[in-house]
Amino acid sequence: MAVKFFGQFLLEKGVVSREAIIKAVELQESVNLKFGETALELKLLTEKDIKKIHDAQRSEDLMLGDMAVKLGILTKDQISQILEHQQKSHLRIGEALVRVGALTAEELPGYLKEFSADQAKYATSRIVIPAEVPNAAVWEICADLTAKMFIRVVGVQCRLGDCMLVDKIPGNALIAGIDLAGGVSARYHLAVSDSLREKIAKGVLMEEDVAGESEAVLDDTVLEFVNIVCGNVAAKAAQQGQDVEILPPLSQRPGPEGLPVPSGSVAVFFPLHLPDSERAELTLVVRR
Repeated sequence: MAVKFFGQFLLEKGVVSREAIIKAVELQESVNLKFGETALELKLLTEKDIKKIHDAQRSEDLMLGDMAVKLGILTKDQISQILEHQQKSHLRIGEALVRVGALTAEELPGYLKEFSADQAKYATSRIVIPAEVPNAAVWEICADLTAKMFIRVVGVQCRLGDCMLVDKIPGNALIAGIDLAGGVSARYHLAVSDSLREKIAKGVLMEEDVAGESEAVLDDTVLEFVNIVCGNVAAKAAQQGQDVEILPPLSQRPGPEGLPVPSGSVAVFFPLHLPDSERAELTLVVRR
């Protein structure tokens, strides 16, 4: 058993195919407006407002609505109005799977009940870093903010899987790494597929289509994403009295074999689960 999305749960049970999940997620994306899109539709925000809020979010861990209130762009009453409008038109993944013909309306309640039972033990779970890893509080922040920034920057829901120690950094199409210094000594690694790199590019560039972008630009957007994550980590760690400095990010393409863990270091690994059953890998290589 592990933390997962409903679609991933059904896929592992053999109830639906990955193609069906992708269709359902695409349907969701076409129907469900993000907070900012809803605010635009209600004429409570402008494109200029959203850019200002997004820019501020890159250096502070606040949701879009909370940041808009902090900047004086929206009131709390307007936030409630936007959330209420969002909820009225929200399409859940189970309903989307029914609409694309992957499930019947009669089957859905039973599978939802099974899924709830499967995930019950994770309902109040928190990030737990193994005791032998130094500066555990900083790595908890790293994991938490990575998942949050997938939601805020990329617009993709992300759930952290169980933390574990590994003897190799998992490989993927691209690994973006960034050294963390100051009061800690570590390297942050985010491994993503080419398809996830495209989603990250859309979020970072704020573009609907990135097909015309070069490989270098697409890679750079992943580097910018990890820079945003780690910048937020440094800011949040500072609030807790921890000194974290970030160095320029670098990219690697080691292939499926991954990368070795340097001698004298310990590697903390988190699988990152996404709604379309895709996965990214976060590995924090901490020097002892």
